[in-house]
Amino acid sequence: MQTLLMQKNAINSQLFEIESSLSELEASSESYRIVGSIMVKTDKDSLKKHLSSSKEGLELRLKSIEKQEEALRRRLASLQEEAINKSRQKGDENVKD
Repeated sequence: MQTLLMQKNAINSQLFEIESSLSELEASSESYRIVGSIMVKTDKDSLKKHLSSSKEGLELRLKSIEKQEEALRRRLASLQEEAINKSRQKGDENVKD
């Protein structure tokens, strides 16, 4: 569960960065892209497409993680309910004896 939450936070952080970049890109006349350790001037439209594509991929990953998180929560609730029921059954058996 903790791993999923860490992944979810990392993806949300990346999404925030991309959304900020897209909004800044709208306001600027020139655009640059970091490639390795250098900054290269690039076409604004191609950079926007690249960022939008990255955003879509991250959103899909986020949905997948949220589904996994929900399935894990349901499984944990089921196990908890099962443990409570078994505990009650043992308590009832001890009372009868």
